[in-house]
Amino acid sequence: MKIKLKDIGYTRSGDKGANSNVGIIFKNNKLYDWAKDNLTDKVIKNYYSHIIKGSVIRYELDNILALNFILNDSLGGGGSESLINDCQGKTHGQMLLELEIDIPKSLLEYIPS
Repeated sequence: MKIKLKDIGYTRSGDKGANSNVGIIFKNNKLYDWAKDNLTDKVIKNYYSHIIKGSVIRYELDNILALNFILNDSLGGGGSESLINDCQGKTHGQMLLELEIDIPKSLLEYIPS
């Protein structure tokens, strides 16, 4: 079933130099476990392909049910210097919430209404 990431998690993002990071905090253990297997660095790189020029590194934060992605070279030289992307890293979290994902029907009961 297709849903948007905003249905199962929250984001926080920021920037440092030419890089940005996006953290995704999931609403419960079941959704986090699914995300660890399915929300890979490749999925994120593909989603942001129009802005990421470098690699994507994923960190798992099991204690807070979160994934953190470092988006290398995603700000065209830096948030305050970017003429290419005209955005700052703090906008990347909002953008990620619109990502459409396909989750199994067995997880629907774990999605808060």
